[in-house]
Amino acid sequence: MSGELSLDTLLRTMTATLAEGTYVFATLAPEAMPAGVTPRMIFAEAEGITLILLREEAQAHGIAHEFPCRMITLDVHSSLEAVGFIARIATELAAQGMGVNPVSGFYHDHLFVPEGREQDALRILKDMARVAGDAGTG
Repeated sequence: MSGELSLDTLLRTMTATLAEGTYVFATLAPEAMPAGVTPRMIFAEAEGITLILLREEAQAHGIAHEFPCRMITLDVHSSLEAVGFIARIATELAAQGMGVNPVSGFYHDHLFVPEGREQDALRILKDMARVAGDAGTG
């Protein structure tokens, strides 16, 4: 299962699902990771370990955090080698004054958008899929 490569197909067939809860970004030294923390993502950088986790969990463990955001999963299996998919989405969101922190998993791409802008992002994504679908049938 290598995923979809075609940008047109990815845009035309994408749907989006809003995850429950508010996520935050945090960074810790590797040895400072509290036991029992279950982040959505862990990424090791030279400066420390980046965590994406639920705000409630960060607060419960006393972890300093930033960027309260909502996670939107793009329900299309994009290839890790797909060209332009996230760039197109980020461009559309930027045109509406919205930053995005994308994360690609093996099967799906996930967008972390500012809390309070999630419905705007979902609308933009739906419009993108509709326009791509209209272009494919024309």
